[in-house]
Amino acid sequence: MRENPKDPCPPVTHHGPAQEDAARHRPDRLAAALTAAVEHRWPVVPGTVLRGGHCSCGDQDCAVPGGHPHDPSLLAATTDARMVRWWWERQSPDAPVLAATGSVLSAVSLPAAAGARALVHLGALRLPLGPVAAMPGRYALLVAPYSLDALGEMLSQLPWVPGSLRYHGPGGFLPLPPGGAAGRVRWVLPPRPAADGGVWLPQVGPLLGELVEATVRLDSGRSAY
Repeated sequence: MRENPKDPCPPVTHHGPAQEDAARHRPDRLAAALTAAVEHRWPVVPGTVLRGGHCSCGDQDCAVPGGHPHDPSLLAATTDARMVRWWWERQSPDAPVLAATGSVLSAVSLPAAAGARALVHLGALRLPLGPVAAMPGRYALLVAPYSLDALGEMLSQLPWVPGSLRYHGPGGFLPLPPGGAAGRVRWVLPPRPAADGGVWLPQVGPLLGELVEATVRLDSGRSAY
């Protein structure tokens, strides 16, 4: 049976699961980007995405495929709702939402098992916590901005600092729910409003010792102190 050359029906295009999943989450990403920028007052920027198994930045050896700033750069991070809408509605609808750290918020991240243990101990100590995000294999505790000099001074007073702790301070970034780099990102503890607007964030100092302790126990099976 020959095909009818006048058949008006267009060919059916089949999209892969990754494309369908990305399209399904586009409204969620736009909403998350606007919430972070406008309500939380966190400067945000779109991240790269995976295309055919490769990072959209074009680097075949990309160290963080599908989850880092590229175009626009991290310096373009903004709280302007119009710019955020343009990025996620027209330029990068499938991009993860990245918050620029250092000026309004910072974070400390650690292996997920250590993070879960640290939250239990910090809760028992009744230390107030800010937002906590879970990403593949890691927990990130969002804190008030800190300088690298101040962080270095605090770390120098500890007997041991594990290398698996990461610091998202000046010049850094953090993926935000939903989605995010290389997998799902979700809130373990969601942001809560501050009295003067934005999001309440704790100081890193009171939390740092417990985060180090939990990570050292996970890495070596012994106490840090």
